[in-house]
Amino acid sequence: MSYITAALLIIIVLWLVPVLFMRGANLEIFDLDDGSDAVRSFADKDGPSEEHVEIAEMIGSFGSQARRLPKKKQLNFMRSFMENMFEGRVYASKFKPADASGVAAEWVLAPGADPSKRVLYLHGGAFMAGSSRSHRNITNWFSEINGAAVLAIDYRLMPENPRKDGIADCRTAYRWILENGPDGISPVTQLVISGDSAGGNLALSLVAWARDEGLRAADAVIAFSPTLDGTYSSPSIRNNVSSDLMLGPLFSVLLKIPAAIRAWTYLIQFRFNQANPLVSPLFGDLSNLPPTLIQVSEAEMLLDDARRYVRKARASGTHAVAQTWPHMLHVWQIFYPEMPEARQAFQEIKAFLHGLESRNGPAAF
Repeated sequence: MSYITAALLIIIVLWLVPVLFMRGANLEIFDLDDGSDAVRSFADKDGPSEEHVEIAEMIGSFGSQARRLPKKKQLNFMRSFMENMFEGRVYASKFKPADASGVAAEWVLAPGADPSKRVLYLHGGAFMAGSSRSHRNITNWFSEINGAAVLAIDYRLMPENPRKDGIADCRTAYRWILENGPDGISPVTQLVISGDSAGGNLALSLVAWARDEGLRAADAVIAFSPTLDGTYSSPSIRNNVSSDLMLGPLFSVLLKIPAAIRAWTYLIQFRFNQANPLVSPLFGDLSNLPPTLIQVSEAEMLLDDARRYVRKARASGTHAVAQTWPHMLHVWQIFYPEMPEARQAFQEIKAFLHGLESRNGPAAF
């Protein structure tokens, strides 16, 4: 066999393996509107608020600064920006350091919070940035609106740690919060799992793992703009590149890379097949999961992943709903209370959680 023939065979194999084994199931059926209330849009004929426009300009300026930096400095710049975005803000909640079986964390306790009602919050940041501190503007309000103790964990980040370590930390924290509150060992009476972006991915993966492990199920899971599909196959991944102010600049480059190369890169970088449900919850078994609420912007690339998830979940018998807002930034809820659209989003979360406690249970939402 000649070197040229051998090289061609290697290329063919490298192309066929992703096509046959790494792309996951075809989920296009869940792009169809079935006429149900699975997806609810909060359209505003007046367009985005002035507050949103101002914040979007600030985020756009940050992104431009980051992209001008050398690659080696971009991650530290992003981490610093996230940690200091709300520097100096005063919160009603108290923040209490915690050790969740070796996972660094903090309890977020609004005045009057019930220590037996708990939220496990998993922050976003592309699995490489963010912390319990950077997301206090979400966890503080979560504690207030639900009267619950919020445990925000600092799972291990990439690239210093492999992706599987962050997943392991979330699982450890899940087991721990079932039996431990802010005042010590005590049972949980209500448990909500939540996260944004990368944290939303971890949250939805986590509740499926808890089901498979036979652990006490969460009473609900709430995800803000979660990443759900490592194959990047839904229509909005390409259709919303230009309208997604935060993710668009990154993905516009990524999507120019051939799919087979992206698949191998994902495997090498994360040590997971891109369609593995551990990292792409959309491809997993979505039956017998907690009532699920996903909020996502209609302008972002992750829109159709959220729609696909809730439609597949409902087809599997799980109560799930997606709430969408036009024009919004990725994870705009973090800008509560300044942004009117963030206030509306948290009102919907409050209504969703109230529905869980009503006599009608999950069906109330």
